[in-house]
Amino acid sequence: MSLRFTIEHPLGGHDCAPELYQQEGMAAFARAAEEAGFDAIAFTEHPAPSLKWLQSGGHESMDPLAALAFVAAVTTKIRLMTYLLVLPYRNPLLVAKSIATVDLLSTGRVTVGAGGGYLRSEFGTLGVDYEERGALFDEALDVLRALWTQESLSSEGRHFTARNAVSVPAPVQLPHPPIWIGGTGKAARRRVARAGDGWMPLLLTEEVAQTTGMQAMTTPADLAAAVEDLHALLAEAGREPSSVAVQLQSQQSSFLVDRTISWDEHHDFLGQIAAAGATDAVVRVPAGSVSEAVDALHEYGRDGIAASRR
Repeated sequence: MSLRFTIEHPLGGHDCAPELYQQEGMAAFARAAEEAGFDAIAFTEHPAPSLKWLQSGGHESMDPLAALAFVAAVTTKIRLMTYLLVLPYRNPLLVAKSIATVDLLSTGRVTVGAGGGYLRSEFGTLGVDYEERGALFDEALDVLRALWTQESLSSEGRHFTARNAVSVPAPVQLPHPPIWIGGTGKAARRRVARAGDGWMPLLLTEEVAQTTGMQAMTTPADLAAAVEDLHALLAEAGREPSSVAVQLQSQQSSFLVDRTISWDEHHDFLGQIAAAGATDAVVRVPAGSVSEAVDALHEYGRDGIAASRR
């Protein structure tokens, strides 16, 4: 199976021209991504970061589900991905409604990339206990799946009580939109084996790993060992390992931004991560203007996606 490719909207970078997150520019970006052959478009989130974090290397963001609803209206087939939606920030029944709405209006194109979050100050701003994030994440995963697959939900949550609650209209995808789980360490893989349809690790430097609180994973060989561990966990859970996606983000996700290696070297890397078990790769493009971003999308579609599938 050849790799699938996800384009992350450049608002998550540091050089994103404002017109790329305004109506006409975003529509042009989304349509170009679809035309270029990308399988999915992704938006990240930081709803209430601190000024200190922004000034020390953080980034702006939009509400990912609102942005994806807009993209759904200007495209027809590209999948719509939250990358990542921090589930502990929200009441899980409210987020289930938002996801189901976008899935319905996009005729079943949503992939929920979910994470537990790492920015302590943002948890405090949103009134969520940072130390509770793991338990809230697990609870949200269970609520989403139950709400979408059962007639009604009765559950006593940490901060809610549901008595025969329903979420209608339901998502288009059955049994529910796929839920992919972010994180690099063993805990993330255990969550995937228990309740996920995909795993979203990152190849990180030690420095970035310390900043985000993630376990460092730096090479395709590290990825291969982690995928082997994931497959063992899935087998223990009675699940087919090949049914679970593995989407990788790495320094080479920004290949077109940095231009420090050749296309041949980039394709060699793509081959290595595919051999290590990756099914999907994240891509970023330069974003100094709409035209620069659109040109880069088409270049990657031609010299990256199409070339990798010959």
